Amino acid sequence: MTTLLLVAAAVVVVSLGGLVIFTAITARRVEKALPPRGRFIEVAGARIHYLDKGSGPPIVILHGLGGQMGNFTYALLERLTDEFRVILMDRPGSGYSTRARRATGRLTEQAATVAEFIRKLGLERPLLVGHSLGGAIALGVALDHPEAVGGLALVAPLTHVPKNVPSPFRALDIKSDFLRWLVAWTVATPIGIRRGKAILDRIFSPEPAPADFPIRAGGILGLRPRSFHNTSSDMRAVNLDLWAMVGRYSSLQVPVRILYGLNDEVLDHQVHGEAMKTKSPMVSLELVKGGHMLPITAADLTAKFIKAAARAESTAFA
Repeated sequence: MTTLLLVAAAVVVVSLGGLVIFTAITARRVEKALPPRGRFIEVAGARIHYLDKGSGPPIVILHGLGGQMGNFTYALLERLTDEFRVILMDRPGSGYSTRARRATGRLTEQAATVAEFIRKLGLERPLLVGHSLGGAIALGVALDHPEAVGGLALVAPLTHVPKNVPSPFRALDIKSDFLRWLVAWTVATPIGIRRGKAILDRIFSPEPAPADFPIRAGGILGLRPRSFHNTSSDMRAVNLDLWAMVGRYSSLQVPVRILYGLNDEVLDHQVHGEAMKTKSPMVSLELVKGGHMLPITAADLTAKFIKAAARAESTAFA
């Protein structure tokens, strides 16, 4: 019996070691294939990676859960830079941005980093755009740091506490930080490679996920262990602040424009869009055909929405 236990333990150790090596090699290959494309700036103990393109009134754009700036360089960026200065930010712990020591990924924490990022770049009340989870963080900026922004343009934003974790993200629902790191360095990468297309299809549904999304939009950066760990941490941290934020929406001081797809299968447009109109007169809502990934599947429509919000803000502060 003892011999069998020793053999079994040895097999487990070797298997785990093999998975760790595979994960490390994959992460290096991913970063070699998709190196940083922007600049870096130190903000609140984090090293933030950002891309700054175009000229004109400033627009800062925040990505959603598990994303990075590639979600917007795919199709949206080039549709905005003819008229505006556009800054894409890898949120703390996402893409090539690091997270401050002891940072947890809480919405209020990330909102404070975004506000400080805006101040460090010397931006004068930019339009802040947020997609999905980035929308919740943008709302956090408007609530806690209203002087930093002139208005919000939110695309398929998370605004209320969901009853259930959206199905594409349930594998990220890991309570223990130790288990998060264990999964990140062992099975997350091979599972991500094997099931990546199916997960993307659910996030994009009812539209198909573009075949070139993993490379052109930087999707494969999510295969790195720290990306999995930080994405899981972000998701678990949402409820720590969102409940309280909902109760403060009536105090919003800047205009909040929302664009939502009627066919969004990740976040319900009624729960996260329609409900916002009852919370504050500062909120307006535009409903369109489409799913959750409008910045990619409906780039022209999304760019039109953002430009209209930016022009309105520029006029208001002229």
